[in-house]
Amino acid sequence: MSQPSHEHDALFERLAAHAGEFRELEQRLADPATAADPNELRKVSQRYHQLQAFVDALATRDRLRDDIAAASELAAVANDDDRAAFEQEVLAGQRELDALALHVRELLIPPDPDAGRNVIVEIRGAEGGEEANLFAGDLLYMYRGYAQLRGWKLEVLSHDASDLGGTNQVTFIVRGDDAWQHLKFEGGPHRVQRVPVTESQGRVHTSSATVAVLPEADEVEVEIDDRDLDIDVYRSSGAGGQHVNTTDSAVRITHRPSGLVVTMQDERSQLQNRARAMQVLRARLKAHAESEQDSQRSADRRSQVGGGGRSEKIRTYNFKEGRVTDHRIGLTIHRLPEVLAGALDHVIEPLLLEERERLLAQATEGGL
Repeated sequence: MSQPSHEHDALFERLAAHAGEFRELEQRLADPATAADPNELRKVSQRYHQLQAFVDALATRDRLRDDIAAASELAAVANDDDRAAFEQEVLAGQRELDALALHVRELLIPPDPDAGRNVIVEIRGAEGGEEANLFAGDLLYMYRGYAQLRGWKLEVLSHDASDLGGTNQVTFIVRGDDAWQHLKFEGGPHRVQRVPVTESQGRVHTSSATVAVLPEADEVEVEIDDRDLDIDVYRSSGAGGQHVNTTDSAVRITHRPSGLVVTMQDERSQLQNRARAMQVLRARLKAHAESEQDSQRSADRRSQVGGGGRSEKIRTYNFKEGRVTDHRIGLTIHRLPEVLAGALDHVIEPLLLEERERLLAQATEGGL
């Protein structure tokens, strides 16, 4: 009879190593101080539920091993008529153990701490003049379509339109249970290759727009001292600089310690613009703090945006060839119209698969 592999043993030993942490988390969940801190309670609960799955897997492993051992012993002393049945029980138990080991690999993938959050997205035209702004507008249209296809709600927080109907800068929030899991891949420089509407000679130009993707931050997660803020109010203006409001409703908030600046002017109410600006500022500060704490996080807004140069890109949209290329995984598809209309899963799904395979490999080789 074959025995469970040493590879299986190593996987389960890594689960067992967290038994002490599981007991500690049980005590912390029973502590009133944890319940009084919503942010701490969320983190402890998330980790506790992950480790609960570890405990359940270990219990299942022990039961299967006992069943396999008992069937093996019976097979060794059984007569010829009964031995085959016991050997089949052993094989069935080993197949279940193999399947459990695959499940354990999935469990060893650390959960994304931002899973389930709403997403704040910022798009800016970068290199290429007005053509870059027109492309930024195309990206906004693409994300609107993607949100609609997936059943998410997209709300524009601030939109600065360009003279030819493009987008200088737009900030919007996407609400949906799985929005972060999918949109987190979109942060970075996006490059377009096409004949601009302003090109009279029919030449293909290369332009770019930058996309920053930030998980929405709760007020309890990011504390902002009002004394660290410079808040300016002024009249809203539209494309070309014309005033669109006769009152000082636009808001510019500068966070002095970080140097971050957020402006909002789309709402007629100064209070509404201020609330939206603070919402974006919290998300930026959360990403900024996490990037300093963990150099491996790619959610840092500055690393996503880069310089916005044409040579920097995560994805290229080539209109002449009808091609979309994601340079991070070497994916090329010739479905440009569909993607720009919102069928972004043609690109996102391969990115999700690559991430899962990479995390599975890391979980198998390393620790949590």
